[in-house]
Amino acid sequence: MPVPIELRAVSHAYKTDSGPLPVLRDLNIKMAEGSFTAVVGPSGCGKSTLTRLIAGLMRPDEGQVWLGGEIVTSPRATVGMAFQNPVLLEWRSILQNVMLPLEIVKNKLSKSQREDRARQLLALVGLEGFEDKRPSELSGGMRQRASLCRSIVHRPQVLILDEPFGALDAFTREDLWQTMHDLRSEEPFTCLLITHDLRESVFLADEVVVLSGRPATAQYKLTVDLGDNRKIDDLYTAKAVDMLATLRHQIEVAQGRAPAEAAE
Repeated sequence: MPVPIELRAVSHAYKTDSGPLPVLRDLNIKMAEGSFTAVVGPSGCGKSTLTRLIAGLMRPDEGQVWLGGEIVTSPRATVGMAFQNPVLLEWRSILQNVMLPLEIVKNKLSKSQREDRARQLLALVGLEGFEDKRPSELSGGMRQRASLCRSIVHRPQVLILDEPFGALDAFTREDLWQTMHDLRSEEPFTCLLITHDLRESVFLADEVVVLSGRPATAQYKLTVDLGDNRKIDDLYTAKAVDMLATLRHQIEVAQGRAPAEAAE
């Protein structure tokens, strides 16, 4: 079976007035079906560029991006995305916002089946009873829950999360980490998470990829060993603390604040 996501020797540079600005260099990442991979790295190292390449919004200068055994050349309906800003439409109810991808992506569902699907997801994330509310009537955390529902309502093969919890307060953020983790057992998908939060990466991911400084390559890969039934308290165990220390050191290496030879 084809690997859902694979980057093969991907390099990319942006054109600027002073010449090309290399962002990614010979980047290789492979994600197994149903896996959850977090990507961390210094600011400006190309994490968001990576999401655009996988989503088909951009094409790399060199190398190839593969999804489901096919080279990515354009946006694909099999990809769902959620961002830091939920971008919900105020003139639509929460239910209608969640149903939006089912109005765009080809499917065989009837209108009632689309509504049932959206209601099911909203119930899974604790938003049952808020289906008819407008986005402005919900808290930031509730809007982000609705955004997550919208990103998976069409059952995408791949889910891309670009810092979806970054603008939330610490308590709401941890609550949504648990929600996101619990969703995996109900809604299987292969997920790529871009984040600056090392605790978030360890709690949610099966593997954490640390990107080097620009032009970024895969500097280090950490296998997360916290089990499949995680709770926030697991972040305070000795095992989690050791993994976080390793990742912090790797970020310092990527920033040039620690010697590379000490990274192992």
